[in-house]
Amino acid sequence: MFSVLILTLNEERDLPRCLASVGDCDDIVVLDSGSTDATADLARAAGARVVTRPFDNFAGQRNHAQHSLAFRHPWVFHLDADEQLTPELIAECKKNSARTDIDGLLVAPKMLWEDHWVPHCTDFPAYQARFVRAPEFAFIEVGHGQREAPHMRLGRLHANYLHDLSSGGAEGEAEWLEKHRRYARAEARAQLAAVGTVSARDLLSGDRLRHRRALKHFSYALPCRPLLRFVYQYVLRRGFLDGRAGLRYCQLLARYEGFAAAELRLLRAAR
Repeated sequence: MFSVLILTLNEERDLPRCLASVGDCDDIVVLDSGSTDATADLARAAGARVVTRPFDNFAGQRNHAQHSLAFRHPWVFHLDADEQLTPELIAECKKNSARTDIDGLLVAPKMLWEDHWVPHCTDFPAYQARFVRAPEFAFIEVGHGQREAPHMRLGRLHANYLHDLSSGGAEGEAEWLEKHRRYARAEARAQLAAVGTVSARDLLSGDRLRHRRALKHFSYALPCRPLLRFVYQYVLRRGFLDGRAGLRYCQLLARYEGFAAAELRLLRAAR
């Protein structure tokens, strides 16, 4: 078996589906950032332990859980409330839950927009470290999210978890935009901090993850980023194959790039 950690903040709408997806897991911990809705009550009603910690960043929350919480099992799957495990992924995690030769396993999410999987415009498979050993595994904050610390020993899982990008319909889209305004500020700060730390050689790397991260870093030197992001995701990455949901998501990604570009200009002007 393995444990599950779920990060939450006012997630009463999404949390029930997340909790229902974890199957027969006997150790579910919700690390809450101070919800004012029914999130904590829903978690406890489902048998989860609830721990509260003020949010600093995603890496900080996950590292706190890794090092400070007493999980029942040595392997922990990290989820957000708008994500769900699948039966195939649960089975694969159970098969790997006795391993000691690695620190963590990368997992690629299937991103959903308006209940449709949009693999092309979300660059599937975009692997993330989510199934990890506690307390050995460590995260570092990068932009608006987290990444594995450089010294971590990693493997990969074949099955996927689900990430609902548009939960809540029209309200969900408004929340997506507001959330990505905050992400844009963190992304701009990370871009300035990373100047000189990423090599152009990484663009030619055969490692898909390394190549993707380098491409993202150097793309900030290009003009008209919102338009270029739309062309990249919708045309070059064939987002048009994802139908109407893909078109709408690519349009929103372009708006996000506009947010990030504006934040980067403000930061550079303030230096």
